Amino acid sequence: MTRKFGIIGNPINHSLSPLLHNYWFKKYKIDAEYSIINIEENKLGSLINKIKDKSLSGINITLPFKQKIVPFLEEIINDAKITSSVNTVYLNDKGKIIGENTDVFGLQAAYLKEVDDIYNKKTLVIGAGGVSPSVILSLQKSGIKNISITNRTHEKCIFLKKKFTNINIIKWSNLKDEIKNFDIIINATSLGLKDGDDFNFEFEQHKKNLIYIDTIYNPLETKTLKYLKGKEIKVFNGLDMFIYQGQKAFYLWNKINPEIDQHLIELLKSKLK
Repeated sequence: MTRKFGIIGNPINHSLSPLLHNYWFKKYKIDAEYSIINIEENKLGSLINKIKDKSLSGINITLPFKQKIVPFLEEIINDAKITSSVNTVYLNDKGKIIGENTDVFGLQAAYLKEVDDIYNKKTLVIGAGGVSPSVILSLQKSGIKNISITNRTHEKCIFLKKKFTNINIIKWSNLKDEIKNFDIIINATSLGLKDGDDFNFEFEQHKKNLIYIDTIYNPLETKTLKYLKGKEIKVFNGLDMFIYQGQKAFYLWNKINPEIDQHLIELLKSKLK
């Protein structure tokens, strides 16, 4: 019987997860299919029941459901337990519904392992929403000690600091003046996902070797990314992070570590703006 997988979120139609996972299903001759699942928040419980009765084999979760899904799960483990943020759900061998977080691995594998002298890098995380706990934990696991966060809604930063007590908070209104102090800046917001939806501040002063990472992969190049490339800043979009988090999710479901080949990368890029 064909196993069924899917992804939930809102907005969700931009997701390339079906293309990614169906590519691997075909490559490894696995009888399974992966699709977009449009769902409202009040239906999360009934969706999880489908995993329990095995009519659905697993799901990925994106914004705004990464935390909202947690109460419906029987156990969250590993990085999900630390972040209280889940992006992969499955039924384990004991019949228990498990929530895991593969975003932490995705960021580490995609970008952070390549950064020289990473332990001494001052890092700023922009945003305090669904993916931010995963970004912070990934930075900490990579050995970065000096981490700051900023968000338009200051209260969300305070909430995050209760979980990650060693992080610093920077007021959104002070951001323009603070940018020059950081070696790595990570956009963990959804800004840039829609046309005309980018940051409205200027990187007038910045460190010479600044690295800017965007967790957004669609569009492939946001207006902020284009602007920063023009200033000769080293920039990364979220595509590699997306692929690596998907690779780990695929392993959790199928116990196969799928290859990230060039054909797959080019296929994904061809679907992006």
